[in-house]
Amino acid sequence: MAARKLPSLHALRAFEAAARHCSFTLAAQELCVTQGAVSHQIKALEEELGRPLFERLPNQLRLTAAGTDYLQAIGLALDHIERATAALALRDLPARLSLSCSPNFSSKWLVPRLGDFARQHPQLELRLTQSEQHVNFLREDIDAAIRYGVGPWPGLSCTRLSEEYLLPVCAQTLADSTDPRKLAALTLLHVHDRQAWSGWCSRHGVAGPDMATSPGIVFNHESAAIDAAIAGQGMTLARWSLVSLALRQGMLVAPWLPGDPQDAAYWLVHPEGQPGSLPAPLAAFRAWLLQCFAADRQWHAEAWPGRVAWLHSR
Repeated sequence: MAARKLPSLHALRAFEAAARHCSFTLAAQELCVTQGAVSHQIKALEEELGRPLFERLPNQLRLTAAGTDYLQAIGLALDHIERATAALALRDLPARLSLSCSPNFSSKWLVPRLGDFARQHPQLELRLTQSEQHVNFLREDIDAAIRYGVGPWPGLSCTRLSEEYLLPVCAQTLADSTDPRKLAALTLLHVHDRQAWSGWCSRHGVAGPDMATSPGIVFNHESAAIDAAIAGQGMTLARWSLVSLALRQGMLVAPWLPGDPQDAAYWLVHPEGQPGSLPAPLAAFRAWLLQCFAADRQWHAEAWPGRVAWLHSR
């Protein structure tokens, strides 16, 4: 049999990361290499394929049509390789992964999905610690953490899980009668203070209620505000990652799209190591995380186009 004619795996990884981030710099940070190395690998891949994969615009990187098609195929292939490698490394071996994340992320994103991870990796014991504090990996017996903020952070290997948006969400019973111009008549739910809603109304030119006198509970955890919105107690502003499952299951709706982009995002962070030396349990969990976030983005991409976005019509 003739040998397989395959591009360099390093080049494929560089292309997939750069395409996912639309950035050579972020791809380099994820792969723990220089930006120049990523650019060189992708240029060599384009020369081998005989066609450009990216449009290199001023301050912008955009996939070509060929690059988009190639990303879909290569992303699936790399996912299969990563899962197969992690599963083989874990097979017949006792494995444990200690993870830390915030109560908000734990209750609204991670815990409802953990059954799927357990089914895929029954031999891996996951130990979950809920904490608002950043992990000190030198002093704590924690392998990785999910952190919300404006990363990446020095001294840590950081994988950005998704872009983040702030969405007004509520139960379907309220969405049927909502109109942004009648926002003042709604009960608004707040997190920490009333500034988020004030800022949202100001940015979008909406006459909201008097935040000083209007009814509405102020919660100290976003997860509680989301629970109240699911119960039909009002409308809250929530990070789309935390309400993605509730949106997919129909427990919440986002009647006014799009959301406000945020500088911060959720990241998977762990101590830096040698490239390619990620422990098998962590590699399996990282692959699963990225797969789940990709599925959320795909669902939203299919569900939201075609809906009337009032922000676009103003």
